[in-house]
Amino acid sequence: MNGKEDIVYIPFNIMESFMTDVLISSGITKEDALIISDVLIEADKLGIDSHGIGRLKSIYYDRIKDGIVNPVTKIDVLKDTTTTAVLDANNGMGHVVSYKAMNMAIDKAKKYGMGMCAVTNSSHFGIAGYYANMASKNGMIGIVGTNARPSVAPTFGVENMLGTNPLTLSVPTDEEFDFMLDCATCITQRGKIEKYEREGKDTPPGLVIDDNGNTITDTPKILDDLVKGKAALTPLGGIGEDTAGYKGYGYSVFVEILSAALQNGPYMKMLNGYDEEGNKIPYRLGHFFIAINTEFFMGEKVFRTVAGNILRELRASKKMPSQERIYTAGEKEYLTYLYRKDKGVPVGSALKKQMVQMRDEKKLDYKFIFEE
Repeated sequence: MNGKEDIVYIPFNIMESFMTDVLISSGITKEDALIISDVLIEADKLGIDSHGIGRLKSIYYDRIKDGIVNPVTKIDVLKDTTTTAVLDANNGMGHVVSYKAMNMAIDKAKKYGMGMCAVTNSSHFGIAGYYANMASKNGMIGIVGTNARPSVAPTFGVENMLGTNPLTLSVPTDEEFDFMLDCATCITQRGKIEKYEREGKDTPPGLVIDDNGNTITDTPKILDDLVKGKAALTPLGGIGEDTAGYKGYGYSVFVEILSAALQNGPYMKMLNGYDEEGNKIPYRLGHFFIAINTEFFMGEKVFRTVAGNILRELRASKKMPSQERIYTAGEKEYLTYLYRKDKGVPVGSALKKQMVQMRDEKKLDYKFIFEE
């Protein structure tokens, strides 16, 4: 963010309250707004700044104003069995249907050892790790995936066909934090590039290619060209096969299939958010949520202990001469939370303007510390 002097820290409770009030003023019920703001503040708590308050205006507030997301989330159960379910979000808020879907999967896993729910006709649901962590907090393995608007080119291709398509995992351990891997199947996601734009930074080379396959770094142009289909993100592993870009490509296709085929929902170019005349339309995303009950194997306590031992042995292994420590997934997020819990959410100049705009448009009674 354009220099440290631009950053202020806003306490979690104030930020969460503000986001809740913005959502309620946008037509969302208080019960649903509390769920959504909890998902968003969790991202900021863990340092996943691309998916917290930074997304409130552009992904939720603006889309509700544009009429492409329904503020009231009506959830229909299309199919329900002992271990599976299919839900229709009717173009409502992705966080709300996802919260319900993972809770259903957890309830099924409590009874039968495993539960899985698929969702169709949904919208952006925030950080996938929030829902995977819902399972790990219950002593279960959580697996979450979603498709998204097309941004990523297949290996040896230049057309943005696939979404960022995260495949997210959370595993309970006996440590203070669980193992949690929440990342896209491409090198970087669109939200990170939006963050680069807010900070006035170029995008690092190798993350995005143009329609000739050349790497590009001009962040505003990248965001514009992604919408126009003239640029594409690269899959995990990077450009071509030399650095195994086919691995990220393959995982992304797997997520796309499970986010569409289980629900008989739309996929890839169907999710670009525009009709043939260029008008904005709902994205109609698909998600899936899996909960696996560790108690149905050798028991939750055994699982947590072994999982913790694996992570501790990894962190205790021999380090590179230039490195002070080895991390395991979920550790940096936990350390970020410990640092931020007494400071709050970092807010730069671009976010300040967005917050003031939303407050003024909705006539909310807030005076932020950066206005004093």
